[in-house]
Amino acid sequence: MSQDYARAIADSGLTIYDPIEVGDPDLWIPTPELEVLLDERLRGISLAGLALRTRSKVVKENVCRALGYPVPSSFKKTQPRFLGQMFDTYAQKSNNLQVWNEELSPTRRYVILRVDEADQIAGVKVVNGEELAQLDTTGTLTQKYQARLIPGAAPEELISPTDTDALLPHIRAGANLAQTVSPIDHPTHGLILPIGEVFERLRGAVGRSFPDAGWDQERNRGAALHRIVCELLGYADYRDDGRFPDVRNQLLEVKLQTSPTIDLGLVRPASEEPLDVPQIAGTQVRHCDVRYALFYAQTDGAAVTLTHLYLTTGANFFSRFPQFGGKVLNKKLQIPLPSDFFYR
Repeated sequence: MSQDYARAIADSGLTIYDPIEVGDPDLWIPTPELEVLLDERLRGISLAGLALRTRSKVVKENVCRALGYPVPSSFKKTQPRFLGQMFDTYAQKSNNLQVWNEELSPTRRYVILRVDEADQIAGVKVVNGEELAQLDTTGTLTQKYQARLIPGAAPEELISPTDTDALLPHIRAGANLAQTVSPIDHPTHGLILPIGEVFERLRGAVGRSFPDAGWDQERNRGAALHRIVCELLGYADYRDDGRFPDVRNQLLEVKLQTSPTIDLGLVRPASEEPLDVPQIAGTQVRHCDVRYALFYAQTDGAAVTLTHLYLTTGANFFSRFPQFGGKVLNKKLQIPLPSDFFYR
């Protein structure tokens, strides 16, 4: 329960500036739970009549109370403001999100509060910098990490025969996913399939087709592929909350490729930075432990046909898919939020 985190934080005596290890099972609030908790406790709070600076302070004070933190007499100008949970807050009456004087951080969380016409908080959305970067349609982010996929002769390639050493103690062959877990549940000890078994289950996707929603409907294309993946993995239902990795329960990111260019956003798959999921029996998962399923596909405009499957760990990603040159470059950002941003 998300409320359990707030109680644990209140009992700990920590402040918003005290560091917490990502994935700490008691004190680090994973992003989905953070969003639920803040949405429940902040929705309906009035900001009417407040100057912008006062409004920002009132928002932060209420966030502290919602999460179980003591309210400081004044807020330090740290980056981010809530150091312990690694997030900043933004109260948005318009759909134009402005991130001033700093770069987007792929691992930082951005707590975005929707303020309605009556100046009340109407909803809360929590995303990380990687997810925000995907919303940038202005070209402000001039470079992101990319790699190249050159199809080989074999339609299916298991690039990493085994999982990373960190993940090995927690996998179990033949784990039953149908009756126990959802695709968007956090990964747990003993319910993570070995990468070789994931490969065997997903091979059945090659040759399958689904209706093409069009080049400008990448989300619909992705959803169709995710449904197939969830079915083949053995889940009872399909669920996708738009967070990384796509099938969080199996630490599996799914990519649909109709061109050789692989967009990787702000995080390199081989990164050893911690992933925002609870520790698995004491092990903190890193980005390099995530498994990547890349499906190469062809489309005739009416249907998308899956022609190739590649499966690798993040640690081995660039051994098969060469990275393009260049570094990530960020500038001052103004990101237009989609009209359905708070309803996804």
